[in-house]
Amino acid sequence: MKSLPQNVNAYKKTPEFTEQTVPKGLLKNHQTKAGVWGKIIILEGQLDYTIIEPGKETIRLSTERSDVVEPTMLHYVEPCNSVRFYVEFYK
Repeated sequence: MKSLPQNVNAYKKTPEFTEQTVPKGLLKNHQTKAGVWGKIIILEGQLDYTIIEPGKETIRLSTERSDVVEPTMLHYVEPCNSVRFYVEFYK
């Protein structure tokens, strides 16, 4: 798991999403802006987090494993059956 830099602070978070309410934009390639980090927090179930660049890598997230979205890195998520999660943003 990647970690957030020590010099960033949380400034907003998404509502909770489920496999039924996850926005379509998160299910296809997207990225955060320059200088914006994200942290995917799983409350229940599992979610596949796929990083497209620099080399494609899929990480299975769960309540025991969250991960950090680095600025401008192209990625998408895919629910694994039932899931509840949200994303915190830092800069």
